[in-house]
Amino acid sequence: MHQYRTHNCNELNKNNTGETVKLSGWVNRVRDHGGLLFLDLRDNYGLTQCVIDNSHSLFATVDNLSNETVITIVGKVLTRSDETINNNLPTGEIEVQIQEIEVQSVAQTLPFPVNQDTGYPEDMRLKYRFLDLRMEQMHKNILLRSNVIASLRNRMIEQGFTEFQTPILTASSPEGARDFLVPSRLHPGKFYALPQAPQQFKQLLMVSGFDKYFQIAPCFRDEDARADRSPGEFYQLDFEMSFTTQEDVFAVLEPVLHGVFQEFGNGKKVTQYPFPRIAYKDAMLKYGSDKPDLRNPIVISDVSDAFAGSDFKIFAGLIEKGCVVRAIPAPNSADKARSFFDKLNNWARSIGQAGLGYIQFKDGQGVGPIAKNLSDDRIAQIKDMAGVSDGDSVFFACGVENEVATFAGQARAKIAQELDLIKNDEFNFCWIVDFPMFEYNEEEKKVDFSHNPFSMPQGGMEALLDKDPLDILAYQYDIVCNGFELSSGAIRNHLPEIMYKAFEIAGYSQDFVDEKFAGMINAFKYGAPPHGGSAPGIDRIVMLLADEPNIRQITAFPLNQNAQDLMMQAPNNVSDKSLEDVHIRVKMPTKVEV
Repeated sequence: MHQYRTHNCNELNKNNTGETVKLSGWVNRVRDHGGLLFLDLRDNYGLTQCVIDNSHSLFATVDNLSNETVITIVGKVLTRSDETINNNLPTGEIEVQIQEIEVQSVAQTLPFPVNQDTGYPEDMRLKYRFLDLRMEQMHKNILLRSNVIASLRNRMIEQGFTEFQTPILTASSPEGARDFLVPSRLHPGKFYALPQAPQQFKQLLMVSGFDKYFQIAPCFRDEDARADRSPGEFYQLDFEMSFTTQEDVFAVLEPVLHGVFQEFGNGKKVTQYPFPRIAYKDAMLKYGSDKPDLRNPIVISDVSDAFAGSDFKIFAGLIEKGCVVRAIPAPNSADKARSFFDKLNNWARSIGQAGLGYIQFKDGQGVGPIAKNLSDDRIAQIKDMAGVSDGDSVFFACGVENEVATFAGQARAKIAQELDLIKNDEFNFCWIVDFPMFEYNEEEKKVDFSHNPFSMPQGGMEALLDKDPLDILAYQYDIVCNGFELSSGAIRNHLPEIMYKAFEIAGYSQDFVDEKFAGMINAFKYGAPPHGGSAPGIDRIVMLLADEPNIRQITAFPLNQNAQDLMMQAPNNVSDKSLEDVHIRVKMPTKVEV
């Protein structure tokens, strides 16, 4: 018999009845039922109920076991009586009658229980993360993450992609988020940077003649934490293809994501591919966001024409100054109490807006304060443009187009929440395409890149030479699921002359490009294939599949919101000798931020 176990704690069933087995694991809990003790033994795989009666010499030993003590037991498998079967456990038809027990490691008093979720503060859970990960849901989340990564890897290999590893120590990049810097011991005063993404390296692999690259890539960005973003490191399914079009990239990624979400989505409906394609401009109009949650059926529309020149002077006056009016339908809400409309109006004010006006459509008429200032023809026009019917209401947002789009999108989400319209049993995917190549930077009063400077402009050099920069679209795309951007991607600009011109439009010299992106621009001068790719975020994929609101719930050892590892006490001070080795002297700021 093996030194520690013949079976794991999720393996035994009634077919093993009568066998003598050995199990090892953690004491999940001990329950006293008079003359019997029931011990729930837990390991990585599951839980098995063990039993001992008070006539056994080891009864007192079992009774004194603390939760989370590690033990090995030898015992006989018994079939449970019908009334004691636990259908919630794979091992629920049996129990193990304890004959021998060996304590492998005694657990001290726990800082918090791990056999139940008692809502302890996150900082305590992160400090004792090794205990937190023993909790059933956390343990499942981390195993889910591993299984999702394995599935992604297999699906990419099946499509002919080859896995490569790219450097972790690289050069600092002038674009994107802040770098994590690593001082060089051998080159005083110089620094490596941890990669924000393998972007340049994967493109260089295409220039090197490799056709289909992928990697489960670690990425490092010195950014503030958010619920869906770690403050230090994250992982993505990074891939790139040569001689490819935008549609080719979509055709590769769609079956991978659809398959993974079907495999691990617990029966939720997953969008069939090809996924919907939505132009950026249409997404901002219809959903008020470039990462729309399509589980929400509400579609925003522009109703500026219906208010232009009308007796509703507030909107009419703003339209004359170049503003627009967006209509956000609220299905089947016309008969709601006044409190429903007041609540939404107060919500709008709470986020810094003037309010949220509305019209209710009842018995073929528009009702409400706004409707009193509009003719019947204008009300009918609004009803038609907003696509609503009797029994529905419409809320309105008016302002500068870019700003009002965001507010209308927030209102769309809030109204759907209040009316319980979100389809929570679905994973809804879409592509956002046709992003603008450039935007106007109000702060610096100049044209700048809006998305990715290395993307191929639609129309190539001709577009850069002949079109207004703000009208140029790029071969850039985002994949979105349930309101979360999983990935940005692009067909890359592989031609040096087009790259130089694009950077020139954004105010950067050829010398700047040659200096900051030397590796890539030089490589492109020696024959580069057309190429493109994407990089879906693994953390966000697992977060959606686990139905967790916070990315730290699906990461084994995350940093907290202040970018600290409370368990390993990082970041921390290092010795003067270590600083001397890398030629660094610490100069503390006057005010230390934590």
